[in-house]
Amino acid sequence: MDLLGLGILEAPIKLPASPNSVDLEGLEFSEPPTADTSSSHKTDLERLDTLDPARTGTSSAYKTTDLLGLGVGEVAPSAMGNTEEVSPSSQDSEQEFEEVKATPLQKVAKSKQEDKRKFEKWRLQHAKIMTDEEIRTRQQFVQDERLSIRELMRKDQPQKITAPREYQLELFERAKKQNTIAVLDTGSGKTLIAVLLLRHILDQELEDRSAGRKPRVAFFLVDSVTLVFQQYEFLKVNLDQPIECFCGEMGADDWSKEIWQKHLEKNMIILCTAEILNRCLARSFINITQINLLIFDEAHHAKKGHPYAKELEVMLHSQIATAADLALLRTSVSRPNEGVLKYAKPPYPYSTRLCQEMEARYGHMKTLSEIFRNSRNATSELGEWCADQLWSYAMAEKEAFKLERKIEKTFDNERNCKPVEMLDSELRDLREAQTFVKSWTFREPAMEVNSLSSKALVLWQYLNLIYERPTNARCIVFVKQRSTARLLGALFARIGSPHLRLGILIGTRQGDPGDVKVTFKQQMMTLHKFKKGDLNCLFATSVAEEGLDIPDCNQVIRFAISNQSTENSLQLHSFDLYRTLIQYIQSRGRARHAASKAVMRQFCNSLPTDRLLQGNDADLDAALIQALNSRTFIVPESGARLTYSSSLDVLGQFVSRMFVGSSPTFVVTAEHGQYICEVVLPESSPIHSATGRPYSRKTIAKRSAAFEACILLRQRGHLDEHFVSTHHKRLPAMREAHLALGMHKSSSYNMKVKPRIWQDTRGSSPESLYMTILELENPQNLGRPSQPIALLTRTKMPDLPCALLHLQVDKSSNLIYSSLQYSFQTPRTTLSRLNAFTLRIYKDVFNKTFESNESAMSYWFAPVTKGFRSILPEQSPEKLVDWAIVDYVAGNEAWKWDIERSPGELRDRYMVDKWDGSRRFFSIEVLPNLRPQDPVPNDAAPHKYMNTILDYTVSLYTKSRKFAIWRQDQPVIYAHRILHRLNWLDEYTEEENKVQRNAYVCPEPLLFSALPASVAAMAYLLPSAISRMESYLIALEACDLLGLTIRPDLALEAITKDSDNIQEHRQEQMHLQRGMGKNYERLEFIGDCFLKMATSISIFCISPDNDEYEYHVRRMLLVCNKNLFERAIDRKLYEYVRSVGFSRRTWYPQGIQLLEGKGFKRIGEEEQRHQLGDKTIADVCEALIGAALLSNAGSGDMDMAVKAVTACVSSPDHDVAQWTDYYKLYTKPKYLLKPPIAAQTNLAAQIEQKMGYRFKYPRLLQSAFVHPSYTSSSTGGIPCYQRLEFLGDSLLDMACVNFIFHRHPDRDPQWLTEHKMAMVSNKFLAALSVKLGFNKHLRYMGQAVEFQNRTYTTDLEEAERESNGARDYWTTTKNPPKCLSDVVEAYLGAVFVDSEFNYSEIERFFNNHVRWFFEDMSIYDTFANNHPVTHLHNLLTLSLGCSNYRIMASTIPNAAGTDIDHQVAGVMIHGEVVASATAASSKNAKVKASAKALEELNGLAPFEFRAKYRCGCTEQDVQRVDIGELGTAV
Repeated sequence: MDLLGLGILEAPIKLPASPNSVDLEGLEFSEPPTADTSSSHKTDLERLDTLDPARTGTSSAYKTTDLLGLGVGEVAPSAMGNTEEVSPSSQDSEQEFEEVKATPLQKVAKSKQEDKRKFEKWRLQHAKIMTDEEIRTRQQFVQDERLSIRELMRKDQPQKITAPREYQLELFERAKKQNTIAVLDTGSGKTLIAVLLLRHILDQELEDRSAGRKPRVAFFLVDSVTLVFQQYEFLKVNLDQPIECFCGEMGADDWSKEIWQKHLEKNMIILCTAEILNRCLARSFINITQINLLIFDEAHHAKKGHPYAKELEVMLHSQIATAADLALLRTSVSRPNEGVLKYAKPPYPYSTRLCQEMEARYGHMKTLSEIFRNSRNATSELGEWCADQLWSYAMAEKEAFKLERKIEKTFDNERNCKPVEMLDSELRDLREAQTFVKSWTFREPAMEVNSLSSKALVLWQYLNLIYERPTNARCIVFVKQRSTARLLGALFARIGSPHLRLGILIGTRQGDPGDVKVTFKQQMMTLHKFKKGDLNCLFATSVAEEGLDIPDCNQVIRFAISNQSTENSLQLHSFDLYRTLIQYIQSRGRARHAASKAVMRQFCNSLPTDRLLQGNDADLDAALIQALNSRTFIVPESGARLTYSSSLDVLGQFVSRMFVGSSPTFVVTAEHGQYICEVVLPESSPIHSATGRPYSRKTIAKRSAAFEACILLRQRGHLDEHFVSTHHKRLPAMREAHLALGMHKSSSYNMKVKPRIWQDTRGSSPESLYMTILELENPQNLGRPSQPIALLTRTKMPDLPCALLHLQVDKSSNLIYSSLQYSFQTPRTTLSRLNAFTLRIYKDVFNKTFESNESAMSYWFAPVTKGFRSILPEQSPEKLVDWAIVDYVAGNEAWKWDIERSPGELRDRYMVDKWDGSRRFFSIEVLPNLRPQDPVPNDAAPHKYMNTILDYTVSLYTKSRKFAIWRQDQPVIYAHRILHRLNWLDEYTEEENKVQRNAYVCPEPLLFSALPASVAAMAYLLPSAISRMESYLIALEACDLLGLTIRPDLALEAITKDSDNIQEHRQEQMHLQRGMGKNYERLEFIGDCFLKMATSISIFCISPDNDEYEYHVRRMLLVCNKNLFERAIDRKLYEYVRSVGFSRRTWYPQGIQLLEGKGFKRIGEEEQRHQLGDKTIADVCEALIGAALLSNAGSGDMDMAVKAVTACVSSPDHDVAQWTDYYKLYTKPKYLLKPPIAAQTNLAAQIEQKMGYRFKYPRLLQSAFVHPSYTSSSTGGIPCYQRLEFLGDSLLDMACVNFIFHRHPDRDPQWLTEHKMAMVSNKFLAALSVKLGFNKHLRYMGQAVEFQNRTYTTDLEEAERESNGARDYWTTTKNPPKCLSDVVEAYLGAVFVDSEFNYSEIERFFNNHVRWFFEDMSIYDTFANNHPVTHLHNLLTLSLGCSNYRIMASTIPNAAGTDIDHQVAGVMIHGEVVASATAASSKNAKVKASAKALEELNGLAPFEFRAKYRCGCTEQDVQRVDIGELGTAV
């Protein structure tokens, strides 16, 4: 039985008198309370809360009102998740001599942290709004809110059927005999007819079951989730048989046949949405013979593609029926009296006195312009009182705070063209405006024109007539806008009758700022109160017209914005106020009470044409019926039926189950006046594509392709007998593989501060020491004489790369580490002398006094003899030490000055201020023309005492200076004050160069160090030298951990993370650690590629007979970030990652006690922790693989990289130690070893002539040219090219990456990735395939493949002819068929296998056939820029001039009890999310979000963009976004 509720309309019935003649005598109005200025600006809910006698315990002349049906409260904001990787604390750097100031980068970092906070807030809101498709992926249903709604509906006590009316019995009898569409007015009891029929069918069913017949079930179908619960409660009250309700949110879409069978056995009635039943029938979970009754609620939706239409129009052949006697229907069902309430023509919008005052004071504020406009409009529509109320709402605390933030944001966007005083002025004006509104005396509404509009007065008069005395009358006032409902609710809370109990019923969407937020539960609570009579009047928007169960009421009034007619009337059901006929009928039907009134215009008494069941797609449906009759696939075991209509749904569900967020791609081509469609499934699907039959309509061709794909999936066992994916049990593993570990998800880990070698060798006095000489390659760039220093260690240091030191502005030098092979003997006396020299360096140069404990020392320092390189290498290293300096320093604490010293002796000395550790000097010469009491020269470096040169020299405090006596005849020395710059790894800045260094001092107050100035000058470089050396040693220890031998420079680069957002190159780096050298990202780029190739080879060798889908799944589980991260955690690789730059505090040696100096109170060895993102740790693994590969670059030896892959993935699927082990794993398949036929031998000969490679196994070559559509029987058992393509894809990828990586050593991964896309794109490989003639050898079946290849080849050849030799001619063609590019990759896979895994053959192919196209990569910049992320960047920065944007991604919390995580990405422009998308990985989510943003922004002129997004970025801002430094943003 089919039910359609459409009312038959009657002529309007006017009221007996016009509103002007309504007798208002005898009406008494309570005196309005005195205006309360303290509460005049409260919200409506706050005001009503104070007026509610139920809450206050007092009576009031004004009625109790609850606008939402719930108490007023605030929802606590959700706690923010950890969405960013926190940088190491800046306190790690010892601020001993310098003052750190906030830098522009720190300001940028702060701004980006604010963006992240906003994005996280948006993400939490976005996570709550899940589409049906997203909800279907959840495996459990969160019951709490729905159960509470069920309870509310139970409390409403649905009506129980007692005595059906005659017309209901008439239709019931008709429905017993044939399929029927019952056409009745809203409220005429169609559901009661359904219950009567259900009772009849259930009685028959019980008889049938007792007779031994198979049980059957009745289905009650509804259109929406809301109606599922609503009708369930009604049926449950009126039926005594077991019943259950289901919807997609319960996960019913993914249930198996077994689950459905349990529900069918348990229940006799199932209530659900129509789509659920459609799928169950299509998949043969439920057979039509198992159903005894179908009921369709709200059947007027049965048109176009709605699920109802499939059964009603195509299958069930239903007939429309209504009551035979319409007059009887009108007498049985209450019909509303319709009328018109006339009101005077409203005035044009104007400004109230409050608005005028505000305009006079604050009319210049753009922020308030919208409020001014709304207030003026309200005067015409509602009256002055409501217009003023808008100001009280807008200037409430929360709203004013939002306006402040808006002003600040606008200023931030325009800060370069506006002084900050303008911001202060505007904020001050806003606060004054808020204070002004708060202090305004809001009068209570008066029942007179101006205070209230004529329309509002008529409504007030009419409602007072209804509610002048206690009554059971109920009324709904329909309004157009949410704000109107709120204002009318507030108004009538003050002026309405004491017997008027108000509520508002509006939709659940969040409206404008300041709008009331309403939930579905609150709607139900309001209706619950309306039914009980706690509320008797609702101000409602269109939400009350359809879907929600609105109880019977006496009055329905349409209160909307007036039309332009000369006659103004307050109308109910005026056609001008309805967008659809359904809206008219539904709202008219709300007036169901016997004494109902309504105001209507004339409507037709017959069904309108837009509600004919044929719908707008009748021609398509007819074609589908014809296709359905000719193309049906039935599974004999289950009876499941596949049709053109159901194939799209089956295929879509299959793909979405395997690849979350993915969908099949349909490619339609035209041929001979018909359309042929090829459906392409995502990469790693069990089948790649399928081609449908030709049809005259694209929609049919598309369904045909889906139909063929489903048949292929079924034939190959990927769909079960019910057309459900057989891979659903693999989903957890696939989800693990798809899990994207974000940069924003981080944890705190221990970080190694010192290499293990120091701790392992301490504990005893050494008898011999090894020497590592530290010298500058360009010592002249230091700016003064220096002397190399030797580092003496217990064990030989490895050969380490140089460290680049920045000595002056634009002057740098490599620091060379020369590790000598032989050691020298160190008797106790020798060691004692070296120990004293080392401690003196710490004391005099770095103001640190350490204990003298030779056994606890990690290393020692010694000066190296000048000209040491002239000493032969075979001689003892002992002779390289300048022992004279060592002995002098060990025997003298200082060089003593007295008045007898000559001026020459005071030159080139290292001097220390004994009372201020930050002041140290190199003496230049004695100035005979200056005296101690002379004024300090103007060019002297600043000091706190500047009276005389002697004062300038002494740093004693004021009190101590009184007792100090100094010689007045001592000389004055011109010196250079030493900048205590310890981090020479960082570039020397202009600011440092501007620091004044000249000094004029007297010798007596100073300490002359025993260290020669040349040694002291070199000693200042020791912190950087030791820090970089220890970083190298820790990096090598990380390699030892994995059993790898890697060059130290590459090892350090692989574990270096120098900023929090290391991969966001379009943005300023956050918490950048300067001077760390190269970070890991380039190595990660090439390491990721080798990882893909190595795992592909291994999986191919281990399982040569598996399908490509299995290969992809197994490889994904190996290379996914989650696996790399977990394996790295197992090995504690995080300890070795370098995320902190140079630290003043940690370069000092551990093991010996600090006695004096900053930090001497610290106990124990230095420990440090750092925050690392999960993805960072995974990226480091890939970077180490890249470092292992490059350590032997040029030799062709990839064994160490293979070993690195094994160490990082730690899986049986890749357990090889060297390259040759791959071939040992491979077992040749049987088809390969069979003798080739003549055609295969001929193919091998042709390929040899073209390519220069001779195949030993021609059948292997044949496999590379077999399309998946070609049947195995036609090839003699040779498989299609998919397995070889899987292998060749990774091999070609590696060759391309290797070329572009070394060809462009200074390009970052983003640029490399985008330009690599051109090299491995389907477009280029298809062109290469045609150029090599591979397309001629491709074997396939199907006209679509032949047509696509032929047309593309023609297009390509024409493009090449017209290109005049341009190498990028292939970019101008249309998109090619994928099979052409697949063949190239399959050919490479075949060559690799045939050559016994000789990778040089792949390189030879690349050099001979690919390299020529990409010698000049600049010609492909446009091609690379087509990537959505790059395109968006260029559009914003180059075309629109905006720099304040970000692309951010984070995880949407998974469903309760499941492991399904989605990544959501958003494009933020000036702090606002303008486009978003979800996907299984953050990479794909960012691409999708960027594509959506491009759709939004394309076509905007710069001035339109600036106005729309409040952009005030300047040219300087945009220039800071360096296009040449693009990160791996995707």
